[in-house]
Amino acid sequence: MDVIVAGDRAELAEARRTLGIGGPGRLDGPPALALVPTMGALHEGHRSLMRQARELAEHVAVSIFVNPLQFGPGEDYSRYPRTFETDLEICAAEGVSVVFAPSAEDMYLPDRQVSVSAGAMGAVAEGAFRPGHFDGVLTVVLKLFNLVRPDVAVFGRKDAQQLALIRRMVADLDVPVSVVGAPTVREPDGLALSSRNRYLSPQDRIAALALSRALFAGEREGGPAQILRAARAVLDAEPAVEVDYLILADPATFAEVGDDHTGEAVLAVAARVGTTRLIDNVVLTLG
Repeated sequence: MDVIVAGDRAELAEARRTLGIGGPGRLDGPPALALVPTMGALHEGHRSLMRQARELAEHVAVSIFVNPLQFGPGEDYSRYPRTFETDLEICAAEGVSVVFAPSAEDMYLPDRQVSVSAGAMGAVAEGAFRPGHFDGVLTVVLKLFNLVRPDVAVFGRKDAQQLALIRRMVADLDVPVSVVGAPTVREPDGLALSSRNRYLSPQDRIAALALSRALFAGEREGGPAQILRAARAVLDAEPAVEVDYLILADPATFAEVGDDHTGEAVLAVAARVGTTRLIDNVVLTLG
């Protein structure tokens, strides 16, 4: 079956009927529908999410929506890459059943008043540098969950704080969706795949490798102080990289961990390389 393209709520509902999908939460057999939320400009990392979704459910839906609520003043909303026809080809090649590609006008009422608050957890790390970003992320994700009505949703672990907040929202608000985190996909030289990588000049791309090198250097160390010191040394050695933050945090809460922390921790970095802002992380086990 060819991929069904739904441009609004009515077409999405019709797509569900065409595919024979009822409500979420079937009691027998595999889940009926898995959702991969994206902002388009799809790459191999997105393909890996679709492949994992195919293993989890009978049908896969991919949303393509550049969400204005998660972009702050001066950020790259207007120039965010939009490659819809290529994205459709990728979805078709990966066996996606339906692509939901609404407009901003279809997603948000003109007099919208209610949104989701990410709370204190959304104000640290990435949230401290992008105020309101995670409120916008959680608002659109909850709306996508309500419109698409998936049984399971697959997100990349590269956006570790986003993944943690979505899991917390699902738990706090009793959203009947199982949230799955998929491994970060990297280029052979270690650079984490991102739609924003296409903004990097050849020189900037070489400099951007400092992010993954820093994380891998920290990964080889034993305690929190040593991990951060080793990672920081790599970043400081690359003058073209302007670091926003480098933290070692609890992967469930994103509170920074102390020297006595044992168990899992996420080493996360955000930095600007030229005009492009990149994020990356690795998950470590301490103690």
